[in-house]
Amino acid sequence: MPKASVKRSIKCKKDQLIDLVLDVEKYPEFVPFCLDAKVYEEKENGDLLLMVADLTIGKGPFKDTYKSDVKYNKKEDFIYVTNLDGPLKHLENKWYFREVNKITEVSFEVDFELKNDFLNIIMTKSFQFGLDKIADAFEKRAEDLFSKT
Repeated sequence: MPKASVKRSIKCKKDQLIDLVLDVEKYPEFVPFCLDAKVYEEKENGDLLLMVADLTIGKGPFKDTYKSDVKYNKKEDFIYVTNLDGPLKHLENKWYFREVNKITEVSFEVDFELKNDFLNIIMTKSFQFGLDKIADAFEKRAEDLFSKT
C-alpha cells in the first residue's frame, strides 16, 4: 500500500489553513490532478464537522472519482478522511495542525490501496513526489490567500 507523509510550516493562522483544507469544492482550482470536487453532506455534531465528498482525480486518459468521509475534530485540530466508494480499497488521510506565532505547522499523512494491484505498484514508486506536489499547492494557495492578513 502506498504510504507517505509531509510536514510544512505555512505563514498563516491555523484556522485559515483548516478552512482551506475543508473547502473541498475549491480543490480543482489549485490541487494538482484534481479535476472535480463535490460535497454531498455537511453537518455538525458537537465538536465534529462531518462531510461526505467526491474527488475526481486524473491525468491524461486516466481519471476516477472516489467518495470520502471527512471528519474534522475542532477540539483537536485534526482532520481524518476515509474512503466510502470508488477505485480505492483503502484510504486513510490524517491532517494535524499546530500554530506558533502565526505560522501553522501542518502534517499530512496518507495511506491508501487501490483495487488495481498493478496501479498500486506504479503509485508506490511516485507517491511521495505526488504528495509533495499537493503540499506545495496547499502552501502556495495559503500564501496567495492569507499573506496580507
